[in-house]
Amino acid sequence: MRLKIFSNYSPNFNSIKRKTTQIKFLIFHYTGMKKESNAIKKLTSLGSDVSCHYFIKKNGETLLLVPDLYIAWHAGKSRWKHYKSLNINSIGLEISNPGHDYKYKKFSKKQVQSIIKLSKILIKKYNINSKNILGHSDISPERKKDPGEKFPWKELAKKGVGLWHSISIRKCKKNRKIQLDKISVRLFYDNLSKIGYTIKKTINLKNRKFNNNVVKAFQRRFRQELVNGKLDKECLIISNNLVKKFN
Repeated sequence: MRLKIFSNYSPNFNSIKRKTTQIKFLIFHYTGMKKESNAIKKLTSLGSDVSCHYFIKKNGETLLLVPDLYIAWHAGKSRWKHYKSLNINSIGLEISNPGHDYKYKKFSKKQVQSIIKLSKILIKKYNINSKNILGHSDISPERKKDPGEKFPWKELAKKGVGLWHSISIRKCKKNRKIQLDKISVRLFYDNLSKIGYTIKKTINLKNRKFNNNVVKAFQRRFRQELVNGKLDKECLIISNNLVKKFN
């Protein structure tokens, strides 16, 4: 699969190379800035302390900012299953999009095409498992919303990039907004833990807020039509289906 990649190197990375076997995740981000040029400038400026490996512009053009074997600074404080600080084990892809704070937009067709092409190259090169293709909000739900509910996870999964559930649209809508009993709520949170999300078990206001953000992250990823942080039967049946795929 051919993809033309242009270089625009960032100084923001760890100087010691990692082994190819350490690369286990692809993490998708949006830039969350009004101007694409400002996002590129920030990611490539000394002292900004942020970077990524690849940047996909609005027109689909792909930039290499940090070579794969160097650790870029894109994930920050993060966790998925037993992995912490995922910069060490991931390749970060930044996609140009103003994000939720600046009139969040659909990703362009050219961007999606480039995402699929680049992801397939990296998946094959580093033998990345489909269950390890994640969004920034999956690994940092208390801090991040990207790449958001407009990111085409379902389309990507059909092309072999990441995972999606196999529940029909009709069944999803039929179970939407149906409240869960306490046993079902516990089952849902147990499912999220098995999928890979971090769940706080101690019940206090701070941890409830954290778990609510995890629910929103799950919805942005797998129930994109309604992101409200509220549990319902639709969320439960989707999580039941995904547990089998992520384990």
